[in-house]
Amino acid sequence: MQENGLKSSMSSIENLGIRNAQVHWNLPSEDLAKISVEKGMAQETSTGAITVHTGEFTGRSPKDRFIVKDDITADAVWWGNINIPFEPAKFDALYDRVADYLSGKEIYARDSYVCADPKYRTNVRVVTEYPWSNMFCYNMFLRPEASELKDFNPEWTVVCAPGFMAVPERDGTRQHNFAILNFKRKIALIGGTGYTGEMKKGIFSALNFILPHQKDTLAMHCSANMGKNGDTAIFFGLSGTGKTTLSADPNRRLIGDDEHGWTSENTVFNFEGGCYAKVIDLTEEKEPDIWKAIKPGALLENITFKGETNVPDYESNKITENTRVSYPIYHIDNIQEPSVGANPKNIFFLTCDASGVLPPISKLTPGQAMFHFISGYTAKVAGTEAGITEPTSAFSACFGAPFMPLHPTKYAEMLGEKMQKAGVDVWLINTGWSGGVYGVGSRIKLKFTRAMITAALEGQLKEVGYTTHEVFGLAMPNECPNVPTEILHPKNTWADKEAYDAEAQKLAMKFNQNFEKFEEYASEDILAGAPKVSVNH
Repeated sequence: MQENGLKSSMSSIENLGIRNAQVHWNLPSEDLAKISVEKGMAQETSTGAITVHTGEFTGRSPKDRFIVKDDITADAVWWGNINIPFEPAKFDALYDRVADYLSGKEIYARDSYVCADPKYRTNVRVVTEYPWSNMFCYNMFLRPEASELKDFNPEWTVVCAPGFMAVPERDGTRQHNFAILNFKRKIALIGGTGYTGEMKKGIFSALNFILPHQKDTLAMHCSANMGKNGDTAIFFGLSGTGKTTLSADPNRRLIGDDEHGWTSENTVFNFEGGCYAKVIDLTEEKEPDIWKAIKPGALLENITFKGETNVPDYESNKITENTRVSYPIYHIDNIQEPSVGANPKNIFFLTCDASGVLPPISKLTPGQAMFHFISGYTAKVAGTEAGITEPTSAFSACFGAPFMPLHPTKYAEMLGEKMQKAGVDVWLINTGWSGGVYGVGSRIKLKFTRAMITAALEGQLKEVGYTTHEVFGLAMPNECPNVPTEILHPKNTWADKEAYDAEAQKLAMKFNQNFEKFEEYASEDILAGAPKVSVNH
């Protein structure tokens, strides 16, 4: 533990109800890695990064994510099967049991913050049972200067105890694992799961409530980067659709890869201080920036090794499809410092279409943009959630419903206003399948997706002709530099054109059925953005 602030550090831990613990405070990343290896919790890989197994859970568990229902949240949160209510008294009792569990143990504490824009900075104290969980938070949250730690005053606290198992009958949980947000006490409480993403998504879900509800700032589940001329681009999409991969562009400076705010002052800022990338099938050729970022200080999760070596086997899904790496953003050479940009000029909605229907790139009208943002169509990709083993069609409002405590229309209204004021171009990008459904067609090549995005960013698609998709009404470019023309119109890639038409109608019906619950909130322009279903289907 650091000498300065020793007494106050101890008292701050005891103020959390954790007594007589041996607390390691603000340890450097390399120390946490070393301790993790020495304790047999991690292995060092040939890259210099360490790797851990997160245990039973290798992805988020959405059914075990709760929000305490109190006078702050009762009338503001969009309650349902995404935001599940939890009783305040049950939370208090469960928190006390977790604090008792951590008391007397060797634990790890860290002071950090989120939101790169100083106006929105939120201090976060993290207390973890495991050293590698603390290392993850060093990587993912923003890191204060040493001088800022002396009088550090946390606004939120994350308490993570993977070894603590809840008893549902007593604790009010669904099963032994849980991730609970308490906005009154400003605590994210996590137990029974070692999956590190629960910590990250917990604190960012809190921001997704606080920023729009209290600070007139749009919270977005997106990545962002900036061109040499200062033009910002943002990429919306769920895990597995390419947010991290596509924003890591050697020709553009990375602002951030997952969570951002868009302010009324016309800035876009990163919530976090690192990246959390999928590494399944990672190669240096396909993703050089992520490949190079895996070095000492990076934390790999749930990978296996090649043979008897310590060389990571990124092709293996033996443990999970959701193999991951976290690393501080400074592991990427080409970053924007600080992680703040101006109003975006281009917005990309990323969808992994397992039906092979949607074009690889299409330009959206304002009405279509709002329709697709509210719909949030994608496929849940294997491994990002418990129980998902192959792509499954899903709709996730705002391309991030699992992390959005407010009603989706709140975020949609704010986005619509900002898009209109900024005059952005909005594109729908399909990073999924072409030439047939999943299992028949093939995944669209990353190099083609990159080329299409580059063409959009550089204005090369302004002068080309467009064809309107007969069902979805999307404007599909007829040509694009460095992309085979035949893949730009998806029907052309299917051997059986009638099968394509049938699949397109099936997907259109899914879109429209999903949107029924939003119709009363939608304008005529938004409703006009819906696909057209044939009366014969």
